[in-house]
Amino acid sequence: MLHNHEEIEAKFLNININDIEQKLKETGATKVGEYFQKWTTFDYPDWRLDKEGAWIRLRDEGNGEISLSFKKRLGMISREGNTNDQGMQEIEIKVNDFEKTSLIFKAMGFAVKHYAEKKRIRWAKQDVEFDIDIYPELEPYIEIETTSWEKIESEAKLIGLNYEDKKIFSANQVYAMKGIDVGKLLKISFTDGLVERKD
Repeated sequence: MLHNHEEIEAKFLNININDIEQKLKETGATKVGEYFQKWTTFDYPDWRLDKEGAWIRLRDEGNGEISLSFKKRLGMISREGNTNDQGMQEIEIKVNDFEKTSLIFKAMGFAVKHYAEKKRIRWAKQDVEFDIDIYPELEPYIEIETTSWEKIESEAKLIGLNYEDKKIFSANQVYAMKGIDVGKLLKISFTDGLVERKD
């Protein structure tokens, strides 16, 4: 499935997972599953995508699916996590082999920016997806994705979140808020922690 669209999603940081899951249940959301996800991001060796706030991501979704995406931050003002973006462009397709797809990018001369892992707990209600994301060395956060900003505001309120606290940017900016520059990391994993690149 190919889709190219602007994502309507917002993150709410530093949540208590038990409290949020209880509220999701009370408001009629259903737990879809828990997944362990791993991915590699690629760029040209001169990091030209990074300079534009863009990247290519190959991700094992943890549910038997593997996705390949081009993502680009829209209206990017800051890299430090203190200003929201206007949105996110995403072009995504499904592929069937994580390692071979990775080899194709390496063979074409792309550089690996980093390898990363996270745990994701997905809940859903009609056309709303609630993803609780747990990254190495970050507090858990929830991402709400749906069809309009108004709907994000009403769903956030239902589970006790303040819409004014929303963050519209990538996980890298959540790390940046803690003073961690993901650009310097080769690996983000639960077993090895945050590993800096050598070059």
